[in-house]
Amino acid sequence: MNVVFLSPHFPPPMHLYVRRLREAGASVFGIADAAWDVLRPELRQDLTEYFRVDDLHSLDQLVRAVAHFTARYGKMDRLESLNEYWLETDARLRTEFNIPGLHSAGIDKVKRKSAMKRAFERAGVPVARGRVLHPGGAPSARRFVEEVGYPIIAKPDVGVGAARTYLIGNDVDLDAFLGDRPPIDYFLEEYLEGQLLSYDGLVDRRGDVVYCSSLVYGVPVLDSVRGTDMHYWIDREIAPDLDALGRHIVGAFRVRERPFHFEFFRLPDGQLVALEVNMRQPGGLTVDMWNWAGDIDFYRAWAEVVVHGTTDVSSAKPYYVLWSGRKPGRPYRITHEQVLGRFGDLLIHHERVDDVFATALGSYGYILRDPRLDRLLAASGEILAQSGTGG
Repeated sequence: MNVVFLSPHFPPPMHLYVRRLREAGASVFGIADAAWDVLRPELRQDLTEYFRVDDLHSLDQLVRAVAHFTARYGKMDRLESLNEYWLETDARLRTEFNIPGLHSAGIDKVKRKSAMKRAFERAGVPVARGRVLHPGGAPSARRFVEEVGYPIIAKPDVGVGAARTYLIGNDVDLDAFLGDRPPIDYFLEEYLEGQLLSYDGLVDRRGDVVYCSSLVYGVPVLDSVRGTDMHYWIDREIAPDLDALGRHIVGAFRVRERPFHFEFFRLPDGQLVALEVNMRQPGGLTVDMWNWAGDIDFYRAWAEVVVHGTTDVSSAKPYYVLWSGRKPGRPYRITHEQVLGRFGDLLIHHERVDDVFATALGSYGYILRDPRLDRLLAASGEILAQSGTGG
């Protein structure tokens, strides 16, 4: 099997997917804008060939790269980046070269929040009320507020994460948003109170969920982007209604041969409301957290699905695994050295976060593991406590 991997060097864990593909028997062909000699040695070893482009945003250059591989090695069987940012580019290249997977014709419902919501509604999945706001659409925004009331959320109809997302609580906020927003389509959505959580996993070639997991967020991602320290954890058990709704969405969106990350709110009355689908694994070090929660190798499981069609991987989790992220310049009550000394029995990993992801995750993260969630939450509380605050 010939697999093209776009941007195999970034984010850093991508090289592990490449390695597992090679170990599963695939030939892997990398395309990126980095010089060959700056790639990590193990990635250079695992790639069959590498094609450097000047600009990963240039479709012409990417087409030339895939055409080069095709001329030398025959048809490319798969093309992937596992990166939300390149999802549309992946689809265009698959369409251009007739490579199996998500094509351009199906990209709207997994990239555009308005199309995603329509797909949810057709599948009978509960969603928050929403409306597309085109540039210059101030009257439409005011009518939407009249329908649902304040507060509302405004986010780019096509966008990654919580960047350029607004929480609008009154007429002053609305006027500020309308004056400040970029000239792109936005999606307005009623604000919901509840617990943010996810249903995540891996689907094989037949459309069966072969691995599943759930993230529980200590604070919504939007709050983290607005300044709150982020902590979230891998739940050991998935609620039956979340599992059932997640599998229903897998079928409704016809997910095949890829990881997924679906986000929900659980409202105070217990109802689940779908927020969005992402056709890739969660961000940050979540895949490594899956591995530590269940003593598995998700990188290998994904590669086996791509090369062989399915895999045998357990979704059982002997441990809770929690991320606790600190942001720079804050007067944390205990030092980094004290964190290492005080929580060494829980701490499984810690590292500096790349600047691209630091706004939401924090600039330095600690990953804690234990069979008991209360121990991890208590430790995270101490790690994130600031001088002059309670707790």
